[in-house]
Amino acid sequence: MPGCFLSDNSAGVSPEIMDAIAGANSGMAAGYGADPLTESLKARFADFFEREAEVFVVATGTAANALSLAACCPPWGAVLCHEQAHVTVDECGAPEFYTAGAKLCPVAAPHGRLTVEALDATFTSFRLNDPHQTQPGAVSLSQATEAGTVYPMDAVREIAAWTHERGMKLHMDGARFANALVSLGCTPADATWRAGVDILSFGATKNGALAAEAIIVFEPSLARSMAYRRKRGGQLLSKSRFFSAQLHAYLDGDLWRRNATRANGAATALSRGLSGLPGVEIVHPVEANEVFVRMPEAMADGLRLQGFQFLDWPKAGRGGRRLVASANATDDEVRGFVAAAKDLAGQ
Repeated sequence: MPGCFLSDNSAGVSPEIMDAIAGANSGMAAGYGADPLTESLKARFADFFEREAEVFVVATGTAANALSLAACCPPWGAVLCHEQAHVTVDECGAPEFYTAGAKLCPVAAPHGRLTVEALDATFTSFRLNDPHQTQPGAVSLSQATEAGTVYPMDAVREIAAWTHERGMKLHMDGARFANALVSLGCTPADATWRAGVDILSFGATKNGALAAEAIIVFEPSLARSMAYRRKRGGQLLSKSRFFSAQLHAYLDGDLWRRNATRANGAATALSRGLSGLPGVEIVHPVEANEVFVRMPEAMADGLRLQGFQFLDWPKAGRGGRRLVASANATDDEVRGFVAAAKDLAGQ
């Protein structure tokens, strides 16, 4: 059976998570987060991150990002982010809407990763304390990035120090946080609060959940308004136990790690198999579960005729394509894609 590499959003739900949803569907439980599953999440995440933090369950990554940035940045503020970041490219103005008008300032940098030098060049363009201009209020970085790369820990620490020295807050979009952790081989604590991250959008949906995201607030001052922002934004879930059950199952037995390891491994195998084929170029380092590749139109057409699915990706240049491996990707699907590409390259 040909493989689907359209998106990790296209994959099904992990059986463990589906079982957890069914298990939560028994008897009555208090609504709006007052159920035992939701109330116990704070302790689960405290164990996961090796410290207490405030936890707010939401249904979508867009809501997690937008609400987080609203807590970090005032309406007259600006959020510095990579020019390819999901918050500025793919969220239909939700961050601007939830912040009541804050401006997103895209920053160009190689391979989807912000650098202090690139941030500084943008920051110096602001007229600080000038009421005619928005004022820089936050930095948002994606881990893993929209280019399928990962920030090394020293880079996160450097960006965090730069951000805090200028009185701003650091937000991390962790839609593929598990994939980044597996790639880095570090602990969740080292990847976030120990590196200086103030607030994290913790994603599970792309890595095996049905619909489960969480806002993890490490900086206490950002948590004070979040309960009200979440309700006002339509994200206080009435039957919260079904979302919290997913997150419990996701953390149980390191399911998050197993799923991400599988997805990352499939992406690495795709990249290795495609590297060196005539007319094929890997655009970004493959460090998580995405592969950005340039290939001839004839090869792309031939792969699709055989049933393989993937997206054209003009941002990767002429002939750019994006392949996303999920936890459901099989060795046969990966080998089949590579073998078909080799045959087409030979033609």
